[in-house]
Amino acid sequence: MKARAIRLGPHDATVRAAPGGVRYVTSPHALGAYPANVTERLAFWAQRAPARTFLAARLGDGWERLEYATAFARVQRIAQALLDRGLSADRPVAVLSENGIDHALLGLGAMHAGIPYVPVSPAYSLMSQDFSKLKLVCDIVRPGLIYAASGERFGRALASVAGDAEVVVSTGATGSATSFDDLLRPEPAAAVAAAHAAIGPDTIAKILFTSGSTGVPKGVVNTQRMLCSNQQMIAQTFCFIEDEPPLVVDWLPWNHTFGGNHNFGLVLFNGGTLYIDDGRPLPGAPGARTVENLRGLSPTLYFNVPKGFETLIPFLRDDPALRATFFKNLQMIFYAGAALSPVVWEALIELGEATSGERIFMATSLGSTETAPMTMATNFPVDRAGIIGVPPPGVEVKLVPHEGKLELRVRGPNIMPGYHRQPVETRAAFDEEGFYRTGDALRFVDPGDASRGFIFDGRIAEDFKLSSGTWVNAGPMRVAALAHLAPFARDVVLAGHDRDSVGLLVFPDLDACRALCGSAAAGLAPGAVLADPRVRARFADLLGSLGRESTGSSTRIERLILLEEPPSLDANEITDKGSLNARAILERRADLVRDLFDDTTSQAIRPTLERT
Repeated sequence: MKARAIRLGPHDATVRAAPGGVRYVTSPHALGAYPANVTERLAFWAQRAPARTFLAARLGDGWERLEYATAFARVQRIAQALLDRGLSADRPVAVLSENGIDHALLGLGAMHAGIPYVPVSPAYSLMSQDFSKLKLVCDIVRPGLIYAASGERFGRALASVAGDAEVVVSTGATGSATSFDDLLRPEPAAAVAAAHAAIGPDTIAKILFTSGSTGVPKGVVNTQRMLCSNQQMIAQTFCFIEDEPPLVVDWLPWNHTFGGNHNFGLVLFNGGTLYIDDGRPLPGAPGARTVENLRGLSPTLYFNVPKGFETLIPFLRDDPALRATFFKNLQMIFYAGAALSPVVWEALIELGEATSGERIFMATSLGSTETAPMTMATNFPVDRAGIIGVPPPGVEVKLVPHEGKLELRVRGPNIMPGYHRQPVETRAAFDEEGFYRTGDALRFVDPGDASRGFIFDGRIAEDFKLSSGTWVNAGPMRVAALAHLAPFARDVVLAGHDRDSVGLLVFPDLDACRALCGSAAAGLAPGAVLADPRVRARFADLLGSLGRESTGSSTRIERLILLEEPPSLDANEITDKGSLNARAILERRADLVRDLFDDTTSQAIRPTLERT
């Protein structure tokens, strides 16, 4: 079927071999000029398109809209208010709450004045009992001002970390808390212009905290150069974004680099409009709210994590009006943050073609908080998920052999200088040539032609050895298992370090499993559903057919266990984006891992193939 016409940049790549099997991969095209700082683009669009909507947020049944000119005027007032308070790189601005217009203005106001902005995961405030991660973040950055949209919802968290910092809230101001409106009162004076003029490429724009999946969360320094150069890379990769102002409806949290740097930055840099989706289209969350926010809007770009797309597909299938509006102007569907299953990929392609009569461009990229984020991207048509494309102009890729894989290391203007006040972790993050060690592994789609891109080959740290000494490539194996167990598994985690075989922890899709239990299933508790012989038999059959496709012990899953308790955000088992933290799950559920490999218990499900 004909593809919807869009303008894409070149995707050729140059490869240079070095001793030891090391290969360097770069784009032969130069990176173009980019702005000196983030708010330079806000000032540009405030003059070029002053009445165009920059941000929109839900207000009752409609939308509150903020135009570019008004946004820039408020950002300058906020910058003055922050300078009046003596805030600086040593006393930055921390934001505890979700995406919102006031949140955006405060972050932009801080960056306009050269003051770091630190968006913190709302889960650290709303889902934690002891606020340990929130306290850790505040101990590292030592904020001079802490903001939350609601004084009521974030009251306990604010009280736990405020110290001598000023507390600012948009609603529910009590006690000594300052109203956000007070930040809008000062008239911008010469101090704002002077502070803005002093911003350099190495000025800290943001500090973004990693999820802490491998230990203590680290504060990633995001400089002005990082953010601005990466947006230029995106523009040269997906050239069509510059052809008309993008319209984006997005829920992805701004404390993550995907939502806060890639998506928010893309809208700002290209004079687009961002509708802030206050839904959370993830399993177990109210995906209907996102659907409500999408009604009446036709995005030109749609970004999501794989679990978000998985949640939205049933709504798109069942609602022709929603489907028609969603695909009407859509130029690109973009996923990142985790692997997209083949089932979800095919569903999106089929829905787009059936609705629009054209194939919608599907893309992804690879990056991290430390890389601003994009380091590689697919700016050419591909026929399956998992191909992450080639480096954009300005990024140098170094591929280093590691236990039969190619470890990805990157260097460029979009790479962090280090972790905030964490010198030991910073030194460990870079190799002797100054390349950032991503911990990701890649493989060539075609070793003879780098322009065909690369395939994500898992995380180096996720791989493990069996007792035989054989390495298990956990990333690709997990993707294959999840696709094979669909629709009965929502997600899976591999286990088997120092064991004789590979096992699987399965987070089941209870609705799909319940459908296997017959007419009386509606009243069954989750535990009873998972214990039903028909459910266990189906998983045994699927595990057997999956095993017939394997080539040896390191690619064959020999047992699985069904988990009744879903992954816990508060226990760090799941990130804000819905992806699993395998290490945390294996550690927290160590007793279930023991049961998985204990042949004296009846918990583990073995493949039908082995019993016949």
